[in-house]
Amino acid sequence: MEQRPISQAIIKRLPRYYRYLGELIAQGVERISSNEFSKLMGVTASQIRQDLNNFGGFGQQGYGYNVKNLYEEIGKILGIDRVHNIIVVGAGNFGRALAGYSDFERRGFRIKALFDRDPEKVGHEINGIEVHSIDEIQDYIRENNIEIVALTVPKAAAIDLAQKLVGTGIKGIWNFAHTDLKVPKDIVVENVHLSESIMRLSYNIVNHEKMER
Repeated sequence: MEQRPISQAIIKRLPRYYRYLGELIAQGVERISSNEFSKLMGVTASQIRQDLNNFGGFGQQGYGYNVKNLYEEIGKILGIDRVHNIIVVGAGNFGRALAGYSDFERRGFRIKALFDRDPEKVGHEINGIEVHSIDEIQDYIRENNIEIVALTVPKAAAIDLAQKLVGTGIKGIWNFAHTDLKVPKDIVVENVHLSESIMRLSYNIVNHEKMER
Protein backbone atom coordinates (compact mmCIF):
# COMPACT_ATOMS: atom_id res chain seq x y z
CA MET A 1 0.00 0.00 0.00
CA GLU A 2 1.36 3.41 -0.96
CA GLN A 3 2.05 5.57 2.07
CA ARG A 4 0.51 9.03 1.87
CA PRO A 5 2.81 11.96 2.65
CA ILE A 6 2.65 13.40 6.17
CA SER A 7 2.81 17.18 6.55
CA GLN A 8 5.83 18.74 8.26
CA ALA A 9 3.49 20.42 10.75
CA ILE A 10 2.36 17.00 12.00
CA ILE A 11 5.92 15.68 12.10
CA LYS A 12 6.96 18.68 14.22
CA ARG A 13 4.21 17.90 16.74
CA LEU A 14 5.09 14.21 17.14
CA PRO A 15 8.15 14.77 19.39
CA ARG A 16 5.97 16.95 21.65
CA TYR A 17 3.39 14.17 21.92
CA TYR A 18 6.20 11.75 22.72
CA ARG A 19 7.66 14.00 25.41
CA TYR A 20 4.32 14.60 27.13
CA LEU A 21 3.43 10.90 27.02
CA GLY A 22 6.79 10.08 28.62
CA GLU A 23 5.99 12.51 31.43
CA LEU A 24 2.55 10.93 31.90
CA ILE A 25 4.13 7.47 32.15
CA ALA A 26 6.51 8.79 34.82
CA GLN A 27 3.46 10.07 36.73
CA GLY A 28 1.79 6.66 36.56
CA VAL A 29 -0.97 7.71 34.15
CA GLU A 30 -2.25 4.68 32.21
CA ARG A 31 -4.80 6.24 29.86
CA ILE A 32 -5.83 9.68 28.71
CA SER A 33 -8.59 11.14 26.56
CA SER A 34 -7.91 13.46 23.65
CA ASN A 35 -9.62 16.26 25.61
CA GLU A 36 -7.34 15.74 28.61
CA PHE A 37 -4.32 15.49 26.34
CA SER A 38 -5.29 18.69 24.55
CA LYS A 39 -5.33 20.65 27.83
CA LEU A 40 -1.80 19.49 28.62
CA MET A 41 -0.37 20.28 25.19
CA GLY A 42 -2.28 23.38 24.19
CA VAL A 43 -3.44 21.66 20.99
CA THR A 44 -7.11 21.04 20.24
CA ALA A 45 -8.49 17.54 20.81
CA SER A 46 -9.59 17.50 17.16
CA GLN A 47 -6.03 18.27 16.04
CA ILE A 48 -4.63 15.45 18.18
CA ARG A 49 -7.11 12.97 16.75
CA GLN A 50 -6.45 14.12 13.18
CA ASP A 51 -2.68 13.89 13.68
CA LEU A 52 -2.79 10.38 15.13
CA ASN A 53 -5.32 9.16 12.56
CA ASN A 54 -2.62 9.65 9.93
CA PHE A 55 -0.83 6.70 11.55
CA GLY A 56 -3.78 4.52 12.49
CA GLY A 57 -5.49 6.40 15.30
CA PHE A 58 -4.51 4.25 18.34
CA GLY A 59 -7.45 5.46 20.47
CA GLN A 60 -10.75 3.87 21.44
CA GLN A 61 -14.01 5.79 21.68
CA GLY A 62 -15.07 6.07 25.31
CA TYR A 63 -11.65 4.90 26.52
CA GLY A 64 -9.14 7.32 25.09
CA TYR A 65 -5.49 6.41 24.57
CA ASN A 66 -3.39 3.84 26.36
CA VAL A 67 -0.48 6.09 27.33
CA LYS A 68 2.28 3.45 27.25
CA ASN A 69 1.11 1.95 23.95
CA LEU A 70 0.80 5.35 22.29
CA TYR A 71 4.24 6.33 23.59
CA GLU A 72 5.77 3.20 22.07
CA GLU A 73 3.91 3.59 18.76
CA ILE A 74 5.01 7.22 18.34
CA GLY A 75 8.55 6.11 19.18
CA LYS A 76 8.36 3.63 16.29
CA ILE A 77 6.96 6.30 13.95
CA LEU A 78 9.83 8.63 14.88
CA GLY A 79 12.33 5.80 14.42
CA ILE A 80 13.68 6.09 17.95
CA ASP A 81 12.89 2.50 18.84
CA ARG A 82 16.36 1.61 17.53
CA VAL A 83 19.91 2.94 17.87
CA HIS A 84 21.24 5.63 15.54
CA ASN A 85 25.04 6.04 15.43
CA ILE A 86 26.13 9.68 15.21
CA ILE A 87 29.38 11.59 14.87
CA VAL A 88 29.81 15.29 15.63
CA VAL A 89 32.06 17.39 13.42
CA GLY A 90 33.49 20.36 15.28
CA ALA A 91 34.80 20.03 18.84
CA GLY A 92 34.18 23.66 19.75
CA ASN A 93 31.70 24.89 22.34
CA PHE A 94 28.61 23.70 20.48
CA GLY A 95 30.05 20.32 19.55
CA ARG A 96 31.13 19.79 23.15
CA ALA A 97 27.63 20.67 24.33
CA LEU A 98 26.11 18.05 22.00
CA ALA A 99 28.59 15.45 23.21
CA GLY A 100 27.60 16.18 26.80
CA TYR A 101 23.83 15.98 26.31
CA SER A 102 22.87 12.75 28.07
CA ASP A 103 19.28 12.68 26.76
CA PHE A 104 20.52 11.68 23.27
CA GLU A 105 21.63 8.27 24.52
CA ARG A 106 18.28 7.66 26.23
CA ARG A 107 16.51 8.42 22.94
CA GLY A 108 18.68 5.98 21.00
CA PHE A 109 21.10 8.50 19.47
CA ARG A 110 24.61 7.28 20.23
CA ILE A 111 27.44 9.76 19.64
CA LYS A 112 30.38 7.59 18.67
CA ALA A 113 33.08 10.19 18.02
CA LEU A 114 33.92 13.85 17.46
CA PHE A 115 36.04 15.23 14.63
CA ASP A 116 38.10 18.42 14.42
CA ARG A 117 40.90 20.02 12.40
CA ASP A 118 42.75 21.30 15.47
CA PRO A 119 45.66 18.91 16.23
CA GLU A 120 45.62 20.04 19.87
CA LYS A 121 42.11 18.62 20.27
CA VAL A 122 42.69 15.36 18.37
CA GLY A 123 43.32 12.40 20.63
CA HIS A 124 41.60 13.94 23.65
CA GLU A 125 38.21 12.91 25.04
CA ILE A 126 35.14 15.06 25.67
CA ASN A 127 32.66 13.43 28.05
CA GLY A 128 34.26 10.08 27.26
CA ILE A 129 34.04 10.57 23.48
CA GLU A 130 37.32 10.66 21.54
CA VAL A 131 38.17 13.50 19.17
CA HIS A 132 39.51 12.28 15.81
CA SER A 133 41.24 14.10 12.98
CA ILE A 134 38.89 15.32 10.27
CA ASP A 135 41.13 13.51 7.77
CA GLU A 136 39.86 10.19 9.16
CA ILE A 137 36.15 10.96 8.83
CA GLN A 138 35.32 9.06 5.63
CA ASP A 139 37.01 5.83 6.73
CA TYR A 140 35.51 6.10 10.22
CA ILE A 141 31.97 6.45 8.86
CA ARG A 142 32.34 3.42 6.61
CA GLU A 143 33.91 1.26 9.34
CA ASN A 144 31.52 2.17 12.18
CA ASN A 145 28.06 2.15 10.59
CA ILE A 146 27.51 5.87 11.11
CA GLU A 147 24.03 6.98 10.13
CA ILE A 148 23.95 10.69 11.08
CA VAL A 149 26.58 13.43 10.97
CA ALA A 150 26.09 16.57 13.07
CA LEU A 151 27.90 19.57 11.57
CA THR A 152 28.82 22.27 14.09
CA VAL A 153 31.36 24.05 11.89
CA PRO A 154 31.46 27.38 10.00
CA LYS A 155 29.58 27.82 6.73
CA ALA A 156 32.50 27.28 4.33
CA ALA A 157 33.69 24.17 6.15
CA ALA A 158 30.16 22.71 6.19
CA ILE A 159 29.76 23.07 2.43
CA ASP A 160 33.09 21.34 1.81
CA LEU A 161 32.41 18.58 4.33
CA ALA A 162 28.96 17.84 2.96
CA GLN A 163 30.53 16.92 -0.37
CA LYS A 164 33.07 14.65 1.32
CA LEU A 165 30.28 12.86 3.15
CA VAL A 166 28.48 11.89 -0.05
CA GLY A 167 29.09 8.24 -0.83
CA THR A 168 30.15 7.26 2.69
CA GLY A 169 26.80 5.64 3.47
CA ILE A 170 25.38 8.22 5.87
CA LYS A 171 21.61 8.71 5.83
CA GLY A 172 21.29 12.15 7.37
CA ILE A 173 23.04 15.42 8.22
CA TRP A 174 22.08 17.45 11.27
CA ASN A 175 23.25 20.84 10.05
CA PHE A 176 23.97 23.61 12.55
CA ALA A 177 26.00 25.66 10.06
CA HIS A 178 24.34 28.83 8.77
CA THR A 179 23.97 27.58 5.22
CA ASP A 180 21.76 25.28 3.16
CA LEU A 181 23.58 22.17 1.97
CA LYS A 182 23.26 20.61 -1.47
CA VAL A 183 23.48 16.83 -1.25
CA PRO A 184 21.86 13.91 -3.12
CA LYS A 185 18.24 13.07 -2.30
CA ASP A 186 19.22 9.88 -0.48
CA ILE A 187 20.76 12.01 2.31
CA VAL A 188 18.23 13.78 4.52
CA VAL A 189 19.28 17.19 5.86
CA GLU A 190 17.77 18.75 8.98
CA ASN A 191 18.81 22.41 9.21
CA VAL A 192 19.01 24.03 12.64
CA HIS A 193 19.60 27.74 12.04
CA LEU A 194 19.72 29.39 15.45
CA SER A 195 19.64 32.93 14.06
CA GLU A 196 16.46 32.15 12.12
CA SER A 197 14.89 30.68 15.25
CA ILE A 198 15.56 33.78 17.34
CA MET A 199 14.26 36.01 14.53
CA ARG A 200 11.00 34.03 14.56
CA LEU A 201 10.89 34.55 18.31
CA SER A 202 11.40 38.30 17.78
CA TYR A 203 8.58 38.39 15.21
CA ASN A 204 6.21 36.62 17.59
CA ILE A 205 7.13 38.96 20.46
CA VAL A 206 6.53 42.06 18.34
CA ASN A 207 3.21 40.78 17.00
CA HIS A 208 2.09 39.66 20.44
CA GLU A 209 2.72 43.20 21.69
CA LYS A 210 0.67 44.63 18.81
CA MET A 211 -2.25 42.32 19.60
CA GLU A 212 -2.25 43.42 23.24
CA ARG A 213 -2.46 47.13 22.39
